[in-house]
Amino acid sequence: MKLNKAFALRVRAVLKEKKMTQYKLAQETGLYHSTLTDILNCKYKTPNFRNITLIIRALGMSMTEFFDDELFNFEKLEIEEK
Repeated sequence: MKLNKAFALRVRAVLKEKKMTQYKLAQETGLYHSTLTDILNCKYKTPNFRNITLIIRALGMSMTEFFDDELFNFEKLEIEEK
């Protein structure tokens, strides 16, 4: 699985778990709703670290908590070359 897809799936799972909408997440991060939607629909090959950090923080998680998931198993993760 590609990294951007794994990130999007993890965000969607946490949103569902926390009963939080994408709109609320956009408000909490300060990102445009369209930017967040593009990230979650994998329109970006590599979301920037700032946006990743804002999203994870707005979800009320640490980086360790967020990335401690089978989706980010390095042996199964595809990382695209530039």
